[in-house]
Amino acid sequence: MEDVPIAVIGAVLLLLSAGAVAAGIMPMSEVLAIADRVWPILLFVLAITVVAELAALAGVFDLASAFLARTSRRRVGVLWLLVVGLAILSTAFLSLDTTAVLLTPVVVAVARAHRLDPLPFAFATVWLANTASLLLPVSNLTNLLAVESLGIGAGTFLALLGPSALIAIAISVGILWTVFRRALRGRFTPAAPPAIGDRTLSWLAGAVVVILLPLLVSGVPPWVPALTAAVVLVIVFVWRFPRALRPALVPWQLLLFASGLFLSVGVLESLGAPAILQTLSGTGDDLVALWRLSGIGMLGANAVNNLPAYLALEGVADSPARLGALLVGVNAGPLVTPWASLATLLWHSRLTAAGVPVSWMRFALLGLVAAPLAVGLAVVPLALR
Repeated sequence: MEDVPIAVIGAVLLLLSAGAVAAGIMPMSEVLAIADRVWPILLFVLAITVVAELAALAGVFDLASAFLARTSRRRVGVLWLLVVGLAILSTAFLSLDTTAVLLTPVVVAVARAHRLDPLPFAFATVWLANTASLLLPVSNLTNLLAVESLGIGAGTFLALLGPSALIAIAISVGILWTVFRRALRGRFTPAAPPAIGDRTLSWLAGAVVVILLPLLVSGVPPWVPALTAAVVLVIVFVWRFPRALRPALVPWQLLLFASGLFLSVGVLESLGAPAILQTLSGTGDDLVALWRLSGIGMLGANAVNNLPAYLALEGVADSPARLGALLVGVNAGPLVTPWASLATLLWHSRLTAAGVPVSWMRFALLGLVAAPLAVGLAVVPLALR
């Protein structure tokens, strides 16, 4: 399920959905309703991906990581905790896929430059990409769907899921620290600062990102500031580095994949899937009921993928607490199988390209410990509201 297979899967799902429409299984009015709901979300995904890619090309993440290395005062554990903080910030405002795709190779390069084991840093980026994606609406595609469903803003979303996000993050960090504690002891030798070809471009791109972050939670539809930032960065690159502008900056594979998922889940709903899922997930806002729903979301994400798991179960999450529990399951739960979230697949492909081997068996075993703990405890604040 890397780039080409993702596009192929999306195209197949779109063709199957078109066949369902032609056969009268799903009316065209439902297709138009889905399109009307998801176009702002897909536009945000496109824009924020372009922003993140151009910021990375300008060296923004390299400069940020080098700053963390200096700030850590040569302590390995402090550097790792600072990377954790950067991963949380990147995920919260720029989405989990940005952290997995763009931050992972940067922190691996930083670890190698300082002669450190890259695995603690690599695991931090992928686990925090998933668990920290509970923080803000823009952190995960599932959150944007939930916000649109509830009709709430970033502040209300943070009030609903902020405590759950903090618990999931704390559990992730605690388990990773315990597992990698030996590699995180001691001090490291400072490395040379990263080579930045165009400092003006780096500072301009960094300024755009810094200005963008608060705008993403200002109450304006997120696609508006994201698209504006993307346009500004494209103009800056036309001036400073036009050769970097290429069609590959547009995440067409991800857009095709997401579009196919949206429509295929609509087809399943037309076939009566909600009734089956209602029976499985039950009802109610008490702790046991919320555990039941979040557990099904976690299992669905690890069995298939977190986005279709959310889309299939959204209809039975009929209250803010239940929708929050579902988000906990599909956001913090995809830590076991490699396909549970697209971010995990993209993370692994970046590590492979960087020559860092990761055993899926080890990944799954650690996830089997972390996912139930993170999901189970993160749901508790929702039941106490």
